Amino acid sequence: MSRIAHRLSELGITLPVLRGPSGTYLPFRQADGLIILSGQVPRIDGRDAHQGVVGLDLTVEQGKEAARAAALNLVSQLANALDGDLDRVVCCLQLRGFVRATPDFADHPAVIDGASELLLEIFGERGRHARTALGAGSLPRGFSVEIDAIFQVSNRET
Repeated sequence: MSRIAHRLSELGITLPVLRGPSGTYLPFRQADGLIILSGQVPRIDGRDAHQGVVGLDLTVEQGKEAARAAALNLVSQLANALDGDLDRVVCCLQLRGFVRATPDFADHPAVIDGASELLLEIFGERGRHARTALGAGSLPRGFSVEIDAIFQVSNRET
């Protein structure tokens, strides 16, 4: 069992099966040791979840749960890009989080911490990243959170 597969097992995490893109784009793109992942939303068991506006329909804690669910989908997409070999991850370079929130909402970083914390749990220091947390007036299909990321990967297990 690979190191990251073992870690996922220890955490009791099963990576979700993702459906294809909902538009005319690629789920990921690879170039020169980088994998750029398209945005992921908090879809759980193939169903839309955590829809609404943070600060109105959802609390910060519920937004954080949404970000964690989106990050789990992000890791699943990364596994797809790497043919399941998550041990090839050198590091997460950047995570961007978008929070559908009320105009006066100010806790975007606390919401996106849900995604950041999951990456650290799974990858340890390799999951530490630069980050942007932004507010959005709307997100696709009414989701409360969307995240994307850039990972550096090796050609073989490190």
